[in-house]
Amino acid sequence: MREDDDKVLLERVRGFDDERADAATGRDNTAVILGERRRLSEPLSDGEARRRMALHSRRGFLVGGAAALVSIFGWRWMSDESKSSLLRGAFKLNERVSQAFYRPSRLAPEFSPLSVTGRRVNGMIGMENPLDDAANWRLSVAGIAGRTEDLVLSLEDLRRLPRTEMTTELKCIEGWSIVVNWAGVRFSDFTAAYPPQTISGSPADLANRPQDIPPYVSISTPDRGYFVGWDTPSIMHPQTLLAYEMNGAPLLPEHGAPLRIASPTKYGIKQIKRIGRIEFVTERPRDYWAEEGYDWYAGH
Repeated sequence: MREDDDKVLLERVRGFDDERADAATGRDNTAVILGERRRLSEPLSDGEARRRMALHSRRGFLVGGAAALVSIFGWRWMSDESKSSLLRGAFKLNERVSQAFYRPSRLAPEFSPLSVTGRRVNGMIGMENPLDDAANWRLSVAGIAGRTEDLVLSLEDLRRLPRTEMTTELKCIEGWSIVVNWAGVRFSDFTAAYPPQTISGSPADLANRPQDIPPYVSISTPDRGYFVGWDTPSIMHPQTLLAYEMNGAPLLPEHGAPLRIASPTKYGIKQIKRIGRIEFVTERPRDYWAEEGYDWYAGH
């Protein structure tokens, strides 16, 4: 501690004497105005004031250190099953809280295209093998109303749907983020063009009755090497895109060409690249990173 700081603290301790005088004389100070109960000691010498300050500092350090050690060793002593149960409970709580505050009208911040930051490549699971011919790529969609077989679409089919462009922040669960300009078709516009089979068996108004369509969507790469599960409300958010352009140009292979998910409402682990299949399902689908112990919902 510097000498000047030491003097300031000593003056503060002496100030208690002034407060005692204020209370005795009836002069207003904060404690008197608020009616606080106080117990003031007798005047302290410089040496006694230093001793008491050192005692309180050591006590706070020891209490904080002990609490940290108990937490660390308590975690280490817990069984793997107990740790897993605790984490699953935390994930479920996080999901319930996120869903309670979710509103399709609540939009993530959008930025000027001039705010775009440098590209970053992260995660090539499901894309280890080069795409043979992007022109011959096809998207299979299961669970479409009135169909017993998968609907097969080309990239040109998707380009015919309403185009949406947005500049948003992509956040990685590892802690970094970048600002990206995306272009593609909203997933909600995609489902409006190709309605999924409804739970009730009758045509659904997707805008007003989303609860009538399956509650989950399963998405995987062509080789099924990477797969994610989405809850239907999140994937129907107006800022969730089936993106085919990034920063004003078609997607590059390392960024998910020819089609990927882009959304500012979920972490990057949910924004699957090189989509090969989409399926509307009634049961919560598998998710690659959830099976590795991460949060299934992965929203922020």
